[in-house]
This record gives sequence, C-alpha cells and structure tokens, in this order.
Amino acid sequence: MKKIKINFKIAVTLVAAIFFMCACAQTSTPNKVIMNVETNQSDLNIHSTNQTLDTATFGAGCFWCVEAVFQRLDGVISIKSGYSGGTVKNPAYKEVCNGTTGHAEVCQIIFDKSKISFDELLEVFWKTHDPTTLNRQGNDFGTQYRSVVFYHNEEQKQLAEKYKKQINDEKAYPNPVITEISPYINYYEAEEYHQNYYNQNGSESYCKFVIQPKVEKFEKIFKDKMKK
Repeated sequence: MKKIKINFKIAVTLVAAIFFMCACAQTSTPNKVIMNVETNQSDLNIHSTNQTLDTATFGAGCFWCVEAVFQRLDGVISIKSGYSGGTVKNPAYKEVCNGTTGHAEVCQIIFDKSKISFDELLEVFWKTHDPTTLNRQGNDFGTQYRSVVFYHNEEQKQLAEKYKKQINDEKAYPNPVITEISPYINYYEAEEYHQNYYNQNGSESYCKFVIQPKVEKFEKIFKDKMKK
C-alpha cells in the first residue's frame, strides 16, 4: 500500500486564505425538474468491465468548488455533483439547501486506481477545504455543507481514519479536523445545471471570484497531478 505523505503545515498556510472562503452561491438558474436517481448499485456497472476503476464520495462544502478541483486530476474518469447521506429520497436542491434532508452536497468520483490512489484523493480533499469547521465552509453553513468522507469499503474507511488521525497528531491545522467518516448508503445525482458548473459558467461572478482563484491555487500545488 502506498505510504501517505503529508506536508500540511506548508500547504495549509498557502491555500487557507482562498480555499476557506468558498461559499456556494444561490444560483438564479431555474431548478430544472429532472429525475434524481439513487445509485447505490452504480458504482456503476463500469467497475465490472474495468477492475482498475473505483469510486470516492466526498463532501467539502459547495459541490461546484469540489467538482472544479477534482475533475482536473489525472486519473479521475468522471465526476458528478449530488446529494448523499440523508434520509429523503430524490431530494431537490432547494430541499437540501434547507438543511432538513440530512444530505450533504457531495461529488461522486470515478477514478482509475492505476493512475491515482485513494490516499492521493484524500490528500487533495483535505488540502482544498477547511475540515475544522462544523457544518460550515466559508459563508455556507448547515449540515449540507459538512466535511465528510463516505467510504465505499473497509480499506477506504481505514485510510480515511488513519489520514485524519495523522493530520490531527501533527497539528497541521490550528484546530482539530472534525471531518465525518461514514459508510456510503445512498447518492442522488444533482440537477443537470449543477453538473460541470465551473466549466460551463466561468464568466459568472461566483466562478470568477471564488472558484477560479481556488482552481489556480490548486493547480500550482498539485501541478504534478494535473491532467495534461
């Protein structure tokens, strides 16, 4: 198993000012009525045809920001924004924003293990948001914005718990990391207008002033892991 390497004390100082300000703006785009499909079975039949593919499900505040970061990683095959961890079936964005569904905004990531490992994804996850604030990222607050790893198997659970403990033992952040580490139980794909949001709406003010600086900082820190 690949050994986890952490240089958080340097990275946190470098990225804190820009990553910790992320706030998922209330979009004025009409809430299109689409079918949200529960994809427990999903880890997508794609896995049955390619044994190097796996799934990661992360919540780190606004899923627009999370998507924009992870879709640039070499080895990430696909990424979808959605809702996970709650009790309400087929939730709509407005319901999730009310904080009453139990769901978190997440990104479901299909990745190629031959190109990027789960612990490398964890490194990106913990370095690109504030995992020390309870149910809050920047100006966004509520359980839907909680920091969470929904693990798909025992190996993912053990890696996430080990990594979290290591970060706290090293006191990489001024405050303890409180990221939730919970079993994956469900996932509902978000409305279509949330998908590939930054790439399709780059001229909007939220994208220019919040997401773009995050992506630029991210690309400098993880330039060796970027898609060509």
